[in-house]
Amino acid sequence: MSYTISEAAQKTGLPPSTIRYYDKEGLLPNIKRKNGIRVFEDMDLRLMGLLTCLKNTGMPIKRIRDYVELTSKGDDTLRERYEIIKAQRQFVLDQIEQLQYYLEELDFKDWYYNKALAAGSESAINLDDYEKETGKKAPDDPNRQD
Repeated sequence: MSYTISEAAQKTGLPPSTIRYYDKEGLLPNIKRKNGIRVFEDMDLRLMGLLTCLKNTGMPIKRIRDYVELTSKGDDTLRERYEIIKAQRQFVLDQIEQLQYYLEELDFKDWYYNKALAAGSESAINLDDYEKETGKKAPDDPNRQD
């Protein structure tokens, strides 16, 4: 199917300004034009989804552009494209691990403040109770091993 920019925006959830930016930056190399108006195909929408994924996972625009340029070179660049995706996947996994640690810290602080509020004082909190109640060591416990 073919789509106008507003239809493409609706289908992808991207604002038209972002789609225009992607086009201007050369990230949508196969966009057709009819009478100067952009016409998008299903494959363009799929590419926009991937571009959004890469951008939202922290890949710099220059690296995304490199990836898109490699796609236009065909099968000879499969390994290079795979390595880019693999590296970005590892970057995301590392972020998830770090965020998981932060979440554990926030869970601990949630427990801590609930206990302090219930007791009316922080001095009533025994930090060893966290492990007894949750089965987990506090994130800042010096004896914690991951």
